[in-house]
Amino acid sequence: MSATRASAPFACRRLTPDDIAAAQRLSAAIGWPHRREDWRFSIGTGVGFAAEVDGALVGTAMCWKFGADQATLGMVIVASGYRRQGIGRALIRCVLDELGVREITLYATQMSKPLFDATGFEACGTLDQLQGAAFRPPLVALPAGERLRPLGANDAEQLAALATEARGLDRAQVLPVLLGHADGIALDRDGELLGFSLFRRFGRGFLIGPVVAADAPDSVRAKALIRHWLALNEGALVRIDLPDDSGLRDWLTGLGLTRSETVVKMTRRGNAASPVPKDDASDAGDAPLRQFAVITQSLT
Repeated sequence: MSATRASAPFACRRLTPDDIAAAQRLSAAIGWPHRREDWRFSIGTGVGFAAEVDGALVGTAMCWKFGADQATLGMVIVASGYRRQGIGRALIRCVLDELGVREITLYATQMSKPLFDATGFEACGTLDQLQGAAFRPPLVALPAGERLRPLGANDAEQLAALATEARGLDRAQVLPVLLGHADGIALDRDGELLGFSLFRRFGRGFLIGPVVAADAPDSVRAKALIRHWLALNEGALVRIDLPDDSGLRDWLTGLGLTRSETVVKMTRRGNAASPVPKDDASDAGDAPLRQFAVITQSLT
Protein backbone atom coordinates (compact mmCIF):
# COMPACT_ATOMS: atom_id res chain seq x y z
CA MET A 1 0.00 0.00 0.00
CA SER A 2 1.38 3.41 -0.89
CA ALA A 3 2.07 5.98 1.81
CA THR A 4 -0.25 8.44 0.07
CA ARG A 5 -3.12 5.96 0.02
CA ALA A 6 -2.53 4.88 3.61
CA SER A 7 -2.85 8.46 4.86
CA ALA A 8 -5.61 9.63 2.49
CA PRO A 9 -8.47 11.34 4.35
CA PHE A 10 -11.96 9.95 3.78
CA ALA A 11 -15.48 11.29 4.20
CA CYS A 12 -18.75 9.43 4.79
CA ARG A 13 -22.10 10.37 3.25
CA ARG A 14 -25.39 8.80 2.20
CA LEU A 15 -25.32 6.19 -0.55
CA THR A 16 -27.56 7.14 -3.50
CA PRO A 17 -28.73 5.52 -6.74
CA ASP A 18 -26.00 7.51 -8.50
CA ASP A 19 -23.47 5.28 -6.69
CA ILE A 20 -24.79 1.99 -8.09
CA ALA A 21 -22.18 1.55 -10.82
CA ALA A 22 -19.27 2.34 -8.48
CA ALA A 23 -20.72 0.17 -5.71
CA GLN A 24 -21.08 -2.76 -8.10
CA ARG A 25 -17.44 -2.42 -9.14
CA LEU A 26 -16.47 -2.32 -5.46
CA SER A 27 -18.34 -5.55 -4.67
CA ALA A 28 -17.08 -7.28 -7.82
CA ALA A 29 -13.49 -6.47 -6.81
CA ILE A 30 -13.87 -8.61 -3.67
CA GLY A 31 -15.59 -11.45 -5.53
CA TRP A 32 -19.22 -10.73 -4.66
CA PRO A 33 -21.62 -11.57 -7.51
CA HIS A 34 -24.04 -8.65 -7.09
CA ARG A 35 -25.30 -7.10 -10.32
CA ARG A 36 -26.26 -3.46 -10.65
CA GLU A 37 -29.87 -4.60 -10.38
CA ASP A 38 -29.09 -6.26 -7.03
CA TRP A 39 -27.54 -3.03 -5.75
CA ARG A 40 -30.54 -1.08 -7.04
CA PHE A 41 -32.88 -3.34 -5.06
CA SER A 42 -30.74 -2.94 -1.92
CA ILE A 43 -30.59 0.84 -2.15
CA GLY A 44 -34.30 0.99 -2.92
CA THR A 45 -35.27 -0.96 0.20
CA GLY A 46 -32.64 0.17 2.70
CA VAL A 47 -30.47 3.05 3.86
CA GLY A 48 -26.85 3.14 2.75
CA PHE A 49 -23.65 5.01 3.52
CA ALA A 50 -20.61 5.60 1.34
CA ALA A 51 -16.99 6.38 2.14
CA GLU A 52 -15.10 8.51 -0.37
CA VAL A 53 -11.45 9.41 -0.90
CA ASP A 54 -10.84 12.24 -3.37
CA GLY A 55 -14.35 11.73 -4.78
CA ALA A 56 -13.89 7.98 -5.35
CA LEU A 57 -16.12 5.42 -3.63
CA VAL A 58 -13.94 3.21 -1.39
CA GLY A 59 -16.47 1.79 1.08
CA THR A 60 -20.15 1.02 1.66
CA ALA A 61 -22.47 -0.12 4.44
CA MET A 62 -26.24 -0.56 4.39
CA CYS A 63 -29.08 -1.19 6.82
CA TRP A 64 -32.74 -2.17 6.64
CA LYS A 65 -35.32 -1.19 9.25
CA PHE A 66 -38.02 -3.67 10.26
CA GLY A 67 -40.39 -1.77 12.49
CA ALA A 68 -39.27 0.41 15.38
CA ASP A 69 -37.23 -2.22 17.23
CA GLN A 70 -35.28 -4.33 14.73
CA ALA A 71 -32.99 -3.96 11.74
CA THR A 72 -30.38 -5.75 9.67
CA LEU A 73 -26.95 -4.63 8.46
CA GLY A 74 -25.07 -5.68 5.36
CA MET A 75 -23.11 -4.75 2.23
CA VAL A 76 -20.15 -3.64 4.36
CA ILE A 77 -17.25 -3.31 1.93
CA VAL A 78 -13.94 -1.47 2.07
CA ALA A 79 -11.70 -1.47 -1.00
CA SER A 80 -8.56 -3.54 -0.47
CA GLY A 81 -6.19 -0.59 -0.68
CA TYR A 82 -8.03 1.36 2.02
CA ARG A 83 -8.46 -1.16 4.83
CA ARG A 84 -7.18 -0.71 8.38
CA GLN A 85 -7.70 3.04 8.21
CA GLY A 86 -10.92 3.22 10.23
CA ILE A 87 -13.22 3.37 7.21
CA GLY A 88 -15.16 0.24 8.14
CA ARG A 89 -15.68 1.43 11.71
CA ALA A 90 -16.78 4.86 10.50
CA LEU A 91 -19.35 3.34 8.15
CA ILE A 92 -20.70 1.06 10.87
CA ARG A 93 -20.95 4.05 13.21
CA CYS A 94 -23.07 5.80 10.56
CA VAL A 95 -25.37 2.77 10.48
CA LEU A 96 -25.59 2.56 14.29
CA ASP A 97 -26.47 6.24 14.48
CA GLU A 98 -29.15 5.73 11.84
CA LEU A 99 -30.71 2.74 13.61
CA GLY A 100 -30.67 4.06 17.16
CA VAL A 101 -31.89 1.59 19.77
CA ARG A 102 -32.91 -1.16 17.36
CA GLU A 103 -31.64 -4.72 17.74
CA ILE A 104 -29.43 -5.35 14.70
CA THR A 105 -28.70 -8.65 12.95
CA LEU A 106 -26.00 -9.32 10.36
CA TYR A 107 -24.01 -12.15 8.79
CA ALA A 108 -20.22 -11.80 8.91
CA THR A 109 -17.45 -13.55 7.02
CA GLN A 110 -14.43 -14.72 8.97
CA MET A 111 -12.54 -11.72 7.55
CA SER A 112 -15.12 -9.15 8.69
CA LYS A 113 -16.04 -10.76 12.02
CA PRO A 114 -13.28 -8.97 14.05
CA LEU A 115 -14.64 -5.61 12.90
CA PHE A 116 -18.12 -6.50 14.16
CA ASP A 117 -16.71 -8.00 17.37
CA ALA A 118 -15.10 -4.63 18.04
CA THR A 119 -18.35 -2.73 17.49
CA GLY A 120 -20.51 -4.63 19.97
CA PHE A 121 -21.89 -7.53 17.92
CA GLU A 122 -22.04 -11.06 19.32
CA ALA A 123 -22.04 -14.35 17.43
CA CYS A 124 -25.26 -16.36 17.76
CA GLY A 125 -25.37 -18.85 14.88
CA THR A 126 -24.28 -19.58 11.33
CA LEU A 127 -25.68 -19.64 7.82
CA ASP A 128 -24.68 -21.88 4.91
CA GLN A 129 -24.63 -20.65 1.32
CA LEU A 130 -25.36 -23.52 -1.08
CA GLN A 131 -25.28 -23.32 -4.84
CA GLY A 132 -25.01 -25.37 -8.00
CA ALA A 133 -26.77 -26.28 -11.22
CA ALA A 134 -30.48 -26.88 -10.71
CA PHE A 135 -31.72 -30.40 -11.33
CA ARG A 136 -34.92 -32.39 -11.26
CA PRO A 137 -35.03 -33.93 -7.78
CA PRO A 138 -37.47 -36.65 -6.68
CA LEU A 139 -41.03 -35.62 -5.91
CA VAL A 140 -41.82 -34.60 -2.33
CA ALA A 141 -45.12 -35.88 -0.97
CA LEU A 142 -47.10 -33.18 0.83
CA PRO A 143 -49.54 -33.93 3.67
CA ALA A 144 -53.04 -34.87 2.53
CA GLY A 145 -55.10 -31.95 1.24
CA GLU A 146 -52.15 -29.62 0.65
CA ARG A 147 -51.01 -28.34 -2.75
CA LEU A 148 -48.67 -25.87 -4.38
CA ARG A 149 -50.27 -23.07 -6.38
CA PRO A 150 -49.10 -19.85 -8.10
CA LEU A 151 -49.26 -16.70 -6.02
CA GLY A 152 -52.40 -14.64 -6.53
CA ALA A 153 -52.82 -10.90 -6.90
CA ASN A 154 -54.39 -10.67 -3.45
CA ASP A 155 -51.78 -12.75 -1.58
CA ALA A 156 -49.23 -10.01 -0.81
CA GLU A 157 -50.62 -8.91 2.56
CA GLN A 158 -50.94 -12.46 3.86
CA LEU A 159 -47.49 -13.40 2.59
CA ALA A 160 -46.00 -10.46 4.48
CA ALA A 161 -47.83 -11.59 7.61
CA LEU A 162 -46.50 -15.15 7.23
CA ALA A 163 -42.95 -13.89 6.65
CA THR A 164 -43.18 -11.59 9.67
CA GLU A 165 -44.34 -14.37 11.95
CA ALA A 166 -41.79 -16.86 10.67
CA ARG A 167 -38.76 -14.59 11.01
CA GLY A 168 -39.86 -12.21 13.77
CA LEU A 169 -39.06 -9.16 11.61
CA ASP A 170 -41.74 -6.83 10.23
CA ARG A 171 -41.86 -7.66 6.51
CA ALA A 172 -44.82 -5.38 5.65
CA GLN A 173 -42.63 -2.97 3.67
CA VAL A 174 -40.03 -5.19 2.01
CA LEU A 175 -42.23 -8.13 0.94
CA PRO A 176 -44.38 -6.20 -1.56
CA VAL A 177 -41.23 -4.75 -3.15
CA LEU A 178 -39.63 -8.19 -3.29
CA LEU A 179 -42.70 -9.66 -4.99
CA GLY A 180 -42.16 -7.18 -7.81
CA HIS A 181 -38.76 -8.76 -8.51
CA ALA A 182 -39.55 -12.45 -7.99
CA ASP A 183 -41.68 -15.38 -9.06
CA GLY A 184 -43.51 -17.12 -6.24
CA ILE A 185 -45.27 -20.33 -5.30
CA ALA A 186 -47.68 -20.78 -2.40
CA LEU A 187 -48.48 -23.77 -0.23
CA ASP A 188 -52.24 -24.02 0.20
CA ARG A 189 -54.71 -26.15 2.15
CA ASP A 190 -58.39 -25.51 1.43
CA GLY A 191 -57.66 -21.86 0.65
CA GLU A 192 -55.44 -21.34 3.71
CA LEU A 193 -51.83 -20.31 3.08
CA LEU A 194 -49.34 -22.49 4.93
CA GLY A 195 -46.20 -21.10 3.33
CA PHE A 196 -44.48 -19.80 0.21
CA SER A 197 -41.15 -19.48 -1.56
CA LEU A 198 -39.74 -16.93 -4.00
CA PHE A 199 -37.32 -17.28 -6.90
CA ARG A 200 -35.52 -14.42 -8.63
CA ARG A 201 -32.44 -13.38 -10.59
CA PHE A 202 -29.48 -12.66 -8.34
CA GLY A 203 -25.77 -12.44 -8.97
CA ARG A 204 -24.55 -14.93 -11.57
CA GLY A 205 -27.75 -16.96 -11.54
CA PHE A 206 -30.89 -17.27 -9.45
CA LEU A 207 -31.74 -17.28 -5.75
CA ILE A 208 -34.39 -19.23 -3.84
CA GLY A 209 -35.61 -17.30 -0.82
CA PRO A 210 -37.27 -16.65 1.39
CA VAL A 211 -38.74 -20.08 2.05
CA VAL A 212 -41.46 -19.88 4.71
CA ALA A 213 -43.62 -22.80 5.81
CA ALA A 214 -45.52 -24.25 8.70
CA ASP A 215 -43.20 -26.93 10.04
CA ALA A 216 -43.93 -30.57 9.30
CA PRO A 217 -42.20 -33.92 9.89
CA ASP A 218 -38.98 -34.14 7.87
CA SER A 219 -39.59 -30.53 6.66
CA VAL A 220 -41.58 -31.86 3.69
CA ARG A 221 -43.38 -28.55 3.12
CA ALA A 222 -40.14 -26.59 2.84
CA LYS A 223 -38.64 -29.29 0.63
CA ALA A 224 -41.63 -29.17 -1.71
CA LEU A 225 -41.37 -25.37 -1.97
CA ILE A 226 -37.67 -25.62 -2.84
CA ARG A 227 -38.01 -28.62 -5.15
CA HIS A 228 -40.52 -26.73 -7.29
CA TRP A 229 -37.88 -24.18 -8.36
CA LEU A 230 -35.09 -26.71 -8.84
CA ALA A 231 -37.26 -28.86 -11.13
CA LEU A 232 -38.58 -25.86 -13.06
CA ASN A 233 -35.12 -24.40 -13.75
CA GLU A 234 -33.04 -27.44 -14.56
CA GLY A 235 -29.49 -26.51 -15.57
CA ALA A 236 -29.56 -22.97 -14.17
CA LEU A 237 -27.14 -21.80 -11.47
CA VAL A 238 -29.16 -21.62 -8.26
CA ARG A 239 -28.24 -20.37 -4.79
CA ILE A 240 -30.02 -20.80 -1.45
CA ASP A 241 -28.89 -19.53 1.98
CA LEU A 242 -29.88 -21.71 4.95
CA PRO A 243 -29.84 -20.82 8.67
CA ASP A 244 -28.07 -23.43 10.77
CA ASP A 245 -31.36 -24.73 12.19
CA SER A 246 -33.08 -25.25 8.82
CA GLY A 247 -32.39 -28.99 8.76
CA LEU A 248 -32.15 -28.91 4.95
CA ARG A 249 -28.41 -28.77 4.28
CA ASP A 250 -27.84 -32.53 4.10
CA TRP A 251 -30.91 -32.98 1.90
CA LEU A 252 -29.74 -30.36 -0.59
CA THR A 253 -26.09 -31.43 -0.65
CA GLY A 254 -27.31 -34.99 -1.13
CA LEU A 255 -29.17 -33.79 -4.21
CA GLY A 256 -26.05 -32.14 -5.64
CA LEU A 257 -25.84 -28.55 -4.39
CA THR A 258 -22.52 -27.68 -2.74
CA ARG A 259 -21.77 -25.50 0.26
CA SER A 260 -19.74 -22.54 -0.98
CA GLU A 261 -19.51 -20.50 2.22
CA THR A 262 -20.52 -20.45 5.88
CA VAL A 263 -20.99 -17.08 7.57
CA VAL A 264 -21.53 -16.13 11.21
CA LYS A 265 -24.83 -14.70 12.45
CA MET A 266 -24.26 -11.79 14.84
CA THR A 267 -26.54 -9.46 16.79
CA ARG A 268 -26.19 -6.17 18.63
CA ARG A 269 -29.01 -5.62 21.06
CA GLY A 270 -28.68 -1.93 21.87
CA ASN A 271 -31.63 -0.78 23.99
CA ALA A 272 -34.39 -2.18 21.80
CA ALA A 273 -37.29 -3.99 23.37
CA SER A 274 -37.07 -7.77 23.17
CA PRO A 275 -39.04 -9.28 20.28
CA VAL A 276 -42.46 -10.63 21.19
CA PRO A 277 -42.19 -14.43 21.44
CA LYS A 278 -44.00 -16.36 18.73
CA ASP A 279 -46.89 -18.62 19.65
CA ASP A 280 -46.33 -22.35 19.63
CA ALA A 281 -48.91 -22.71 16.88
CA SER A 282 -49.69 -20.52 13.88
CA ASP A 283 -52.93 -19.40 12.30
CA ALA A 284 -51.35 -20.66 9.06
CA GLY A 285 -51.75 -24.30 10.04
CA ASP A 286 -51.21 -26.90 12.71
CA ALA A 287 -47.51 -26.14 13.28
CA PRO A 288 -45.36 -23.06 13.93
CA LEU A 289 -44.11 -21.12 10.93
CA ARG A 290 -40.39 -21.18 10.17
CA GLN A 291 -38.13 -19.39 7.72
CA PHE A 292 -36.09 -22.18 6.14
CA ALA A 293 -34.11 -19.93 3.76
CA VAL A 294 -33.38 -16.21 3.98
CA ILE A 295 -34.25 -13.39 1.56
CA THR A 296 -30.56 -12.47 1.31
CA GLN A 297 -27.79 -12.44 3.88
CA SER A 298 -28.28 -8.68 4.23
CA LEU A 299 -32.05 -8.74 4.71
CA THR A 300 -31.91 -12.14 6.51
